[in-house]
Amino acid sequence: MQLSSLLDRFNEPETLRMAKLGRELRAQGHDLTDMSLGEPDFDTPEHVKAAAIKAVQDNYSHYTPVAGYPDLRAAVCTKLKRDNNLDYQPENVVVSTGAKQSIANLIMAVVDSGDEVIIPTPFWVTYSEIVKLVQGVPVIVTTKIENKYKITPAELEAAITPRTKLFMFSSPCNPTGSVYSKAELTGLAEVFRKHPNIVIMSDEIYEYINYTEYGHQSIAQFSDLKDRIAIINGLSKGYAMTGYRLGYLVANAELVKACEKIQGQMTSGATAVTQRAAIVALTGDQKPTQDMVAQFILRRKRILELLKEIPNIECAEPDGAFYVFPVISAYFGTSDGTDTIKDADDLCMYLLNKAHLSTVTGRAFGDPNCIRISFANSMENIEKGMAKMKAALATLK
Repeated sequence: MQLSSLLDRFNEPETLRMAKLGRELRAQGHDLTDMSLGEPDFDTPEHVKAAAIKAVQDNYSHYTPVAGYPDLRAAVCTKLKRDNNLDYQPENVVVSTGAKQSIANLIMAVVDSGDEVIIPTPFWVTYSEIVKLVQGVPVIVTTKIENKYKITPAELEAAITPRTKLFMFSSPCNPTGSVYSKAELTGLAEVFRKHPNIVIMSDEIYEYINYTEYGHQSIAQFSDLKDRIAIINGLSKGYAMTGYRLGYLVANAELVKACEKIQGQMTSGATAVTQRAAIVALTGDQKPTQDMVAQFILRRKRILELLKEIPNIECAEPDGAFYVFPVISAYFGTSDGTDTIKDADDLCMYLLNKAHLSTVTGRAFGDPNCIRISFANSMENIEKGMAKMKAALATLK
């Protein structure tokens, strides 16, 4: 069978590959500590689960509108006003089967073959791959650890060409945990004002998992740019609803209709039961989310303490999300006498096979000098995983 050349344009997500390899080791009886996946280890809040159960009992078992139930789209608007002081109407919202689909819809709606898409590193693994899938050109801008991996206005300006069609970034960022302040977004906005044809994708899926004093800031707050901005968000991270699969895109009505058209041929509407639960998640009691974030604050503190005990590692303190992204390049060229570590890929496989610790290579996120470690995990597993990492790295000379 000759498969489509489309498959050669993009790679399998490294996050999912490492999780798969970890599961295989666990099935073989190994004591695996999985710190690869970005998934809260908390259960979905009880009142949200109750809403899902009620939806089943109320026979929400039929096809849904492609863009989402009207009252869910209205609930998204209520959330945006409550949390972000942003004014949108239901016509500005399209609901999808996860934020990943929202991102794919956007890229397919905006990017033509040969169009350039600016992506600051480090970035979530899927950004560049979907751009490649539609034959766009990822323009990777390498950011600096001294700036906490945030793109500067000068770096943005230097990357823009007449072919630039889209800019993609996340705040809080996966994998670095970087969070843009209003002042930093103001600087980027000044650049975008000079280039009115560029669409701006703001991935805000980690919005609630924020440790800064200034809180979440959306670039959509700049009203003169609002029509060019597509906000991506969803329920997976802030509400511990990864398996429910619901994300949403908020943008101008024309772009929303374009995304709806694409989604109509791909998957149609998101699951009925999930949508009913989502309304309650967005508009109901937010305390479970706040309690979850309080635990992440404690875990972040502990994992940073443990990282400092490991020699030759540098790590920027994350201001959001639930990852650390340490620089581990000092271990390149080292060996335990059997295995030699050439790069971050080798180091991740070494930790997996020798220490039974699952992490993700930074290469997948656009920075080959780092690895990503998730602290969306119990304190016990964080302690255990970092002890495994410390012992394994100590054998490399």
